[in-house]
Amino acid sequence: MSDFSQAIQTVAVYAIPVLFAISLHEAAHGYVARYFGDPTAAQLGRLSMNPTRHIDPFGTIILPLILYLTIHMPFGYAKPVPVDYSRLRNPKKQMGFVAAAGPMANFAMGLGWMVWLTLMRRMDVSEPFLVEMAIAGIKVNAIMCVFNLLPVPPLDGGRILTALLPMELARRYARIEQYTPWIFIGLLVAMYFNLLTPLLAAMVGVFIQLLGLLVLPLQLLLNI
Repeated sequence: MSDFSQAIQTVAVYAIPVLFAISLHEAAHGYVARYFGDPTAAQLGRLSMNPTRHIDPFGTIILPLILYLTIHMPFGYAKPVPVDYSRLRNPKKQMGFVAAAGPMANFAMGLGWMVWLTLMRRMDVSEPFLVEMAIAGIKVNAIMCVFNLLPVPPLDGGRILTALLPMELARRYARIEQYTPWIFIGLLVAMYFNLLTPLLAAMVGVFIQLLGLLVLPLQLLLNI
């Protein structure tokens, strides 16, 4: 198979998992924000499972493809769902829940793909495209979950940590977010030069092992 054909096959396999992993991650932030009192995302039509409402051409399509071809980690981002933290009933505490919603959505989707893969094996479905798509769904959501939990603003992990810190420390730590472009560049450079990739790979491995433990009862029930 030529490199071009391989690239097209890779795009086809990863397209649906990446689109939904990124889109549902963002929608989850909006749903939890609305639950705690901020309807901004709902008013702007961002509480949708439709990926086209969340796609950022570079972050959702081009960047994941570049990263997959260079470091084999198809990470990307969508248009951030707008959240007005001042409208939350308890902004400092509840911003942590809003931030955690995205990674938890990826965890749930990763588990869903793992269950689907288990059911396909039980039904003797051996179509390579479907099997590879399920595996891609597990990997993509694992990467998105662990990357976003890194405790660095503006990543979700940074906002979760900000919510947990005492007020004065939280204010100082939150100021790091003003350097967002440089932080993202630094993270991408660290991954490209293999400085961050080993840590992320280890965390992704733990994530996938956890999913495997969670579906173990289903596998035993199905005699797989």
